[in-house]
Amino acid sequence: MQKKKRILLKVGSNTLTKETNNISRGKIEDIANQIAKLKDTCEFIIVSSGAIAVAKQFVKLESKQEDVFVKQALASIGQPHLIRIYQEIFREYGLLSSQCLLSYSDFEKLESKTNIVNTINVLVNNNYIPIINENDTVATDEIKFGDNDKLAALTASLLDVDLLIIATNTNGIYTKESFKNDTPITIKEVINFEDLRKEVVSSKSSHGSGGMESKIEAASLAKGANIETWIVNGLEDNFITNAFEDKIPFTKIK
Repeated sequence: MQKKKRILLKVGSNTLTKETNNISRGKIEDIANQIAKLKDTCEFIIVSSGAIAVAKQFVKLESKQEDVFVKQALASIGQPHLIRIYQEIFREYGLLSSQCLLSYSDFEKLESKTNIVNTINVLVNNNYIPIINENDTVATDEIKFGDNDKLAALTASLLDVDLLIIATNTNGIYTKESFKNDTPITIKEVINFEDLRKEVVSSKSSHGSGGMESKIEAASLAKGANIETWIVNGLEDNFITNAFEDKIPFTKIK
């Protein structure tokens, strides 16, 4: 049997909400549909944001506490809803899924790292798709992963994946000049990382805590582990399969 290509797909809040204030079931269906089509040749691990965005659909928390604690409380409310939506939709496509919550400190301890690898390998080998999120309830502001970009890269490195796909709201990384001129041109392939850093425009996403800089840092971590990163427009339908078939502009960082 041919070994399946192991892909870590990182989906941010902007992608999951399709840049609205609500989680898009249609976008999760789009992801499920693509994974179902690719399941004979690829195995997927997903790092998904969106817990806070889901919670905001249901509740408005009143608190005099600092903003970070309110966000942690919202994450606690939203995480079960987020996983439920994934499980319901994935099941319709014949896909099994599971939840894994990780913290930054988990990547600093050998025992924790070994446990993560062993658990996720058991899940994947039994056709379960692990859906990973930061354990926001215990994370503090200082150790927040930039909208899970860093979490995705650390997890990709730990699990020895073949490809890291970061879904975002642009057609990859644009050249700085074209971005300034409002005529964005995608950098299709990156080999020299220092050249890439000069092109990055500093910006933050509307729902997430990342931006293109955090994606570059994530790609840098992945590159250190010899993992190729693709930065793809997740707002488009079929963005994974279209990227594989080279039908859309996106950035490959080798």
